[in-house]
Amino acid sequence: MRIFGDHESRTIEQLERCVRAAEGSTGVLCADGHVGYSQPIGGVVAYREHLSPSGVGYDIGCGNKAVLTNLALGDVQPDLPRVMDEIYRRISFGVGRNDGRAGDHPVIDEIRDAAFEPQRELRDLAAKQLGTVGAGNHYVDLLADEQDRVWIGVHFGSRGFGHKTATMFMPREGGMDAPPTLLAADSGLGAGYAEAMKLAGRYAYAGRDVVCEEVCRILGAESLEEVHNHHNYAWREEHDGEEAWVVRKGATPAFPGQRGFVGATMGEPAVILEGVESDAAREALYSTVHGAGRAMSRRKAKRELDFPAVQHELAARGIELRGGAADEAPRAYKRLDDVLAHHEGTVRILHTLRPIGVAMAGANTFDPYKD
Repeated sequence: MRIFGDHESRTIEQLERCVRAAEGSTGVLCADGHVGYSQPIGGVVAYREHLSPSGVGYDIGCGNKAVLTNLALGDVQPDLPRVMDEIYRRISFGVGRNDGRAGDHPVIDEIRDAAFEPQRELRDLAAKQLGTVGAGNHYVDLLADEQDRVWIGVHFGSRGFGHKTATMFMPREGGMDAPPTLLAADSGLGAGYAEAMKLAGRYAYAGRDVVCEEVCRILGAESLEEVHNHHNYAWREEHDGEEAWVVRKGATPAFPGQRGFVGATMGEPAVILEGVESDAAREALYSTVHGAGRAMSRRKAKRELDFPAVQHELAARGIELRGGAADEAPRAYKRLDDVLAHHEGTVRILHTLRPIGVAMAGANTFDPYKD
């Protein structure tokens, strides 16, 4: 195993359990890592001949997308409060929302004819939720880079479609420290999961596309450039001359030249980064962080953090916040620049994106689909 940064023992034990589960496996723990279901968030495991539904997790295909628009900060800032109100009104945030705007998207037809037949029954749910964001740490942001160019940034996954797909392959018992669920890739069930996972991934990509297109319409903007990546997924890759299924949970692929969008907190800068070639990058299985990583549990954050004070601070800094709660406050997370420092030599930063508007689900919401 290759471990970046400092972690509590339970997080490391989760990764060890996953790596030990199949002979010849290797593991990585990124610096934003913390305890997850079975495999830790920020954990990467390469299995020679197995897929791991518990490693990918319930939010199959959760990921980030960033869109560079043709607008400058000066074009948006005078009207920013109205723009954020409109984003919060027209895009659905929160658990169980089924008022998506893209039920006629081609990916819905793919679900109707899904190779893994049980997914076909989820077509109506998928159609209703496509283009909704969910709750937890999922968001729609407006950001500005070093040149004051405006970007859109989103983070969410496959919603109820992905969650219900995952539960078809995972046991209902075992708790957070359950042993990993492994499926032989050459078995019927393993092949079925691979097909189901890929379709859920396409659905997640489609959802992020739909939301970014809607925000562009609200802004009256054009998309000039896009950076789009999963961080809950399994890929068949070659490392050190051997092929393996690389299962990344809350970890961003970062092969040399591959760009990724990595968000921070509602009050701190995100980044566009790019993988580089190095010994450390190879040891990381060309993986990096997917965010800042939690510093305290949701329960502890809700108990100890003063969210009205957070709202006041963000407003004083000119950040328009819609929604949010104490468990998503900046102090509930590590700092992105700190966790990225542990990955020095594996990635380089292309752009730093400071938040100007943040929209997410409000208090008293719980999202079982979050990563």
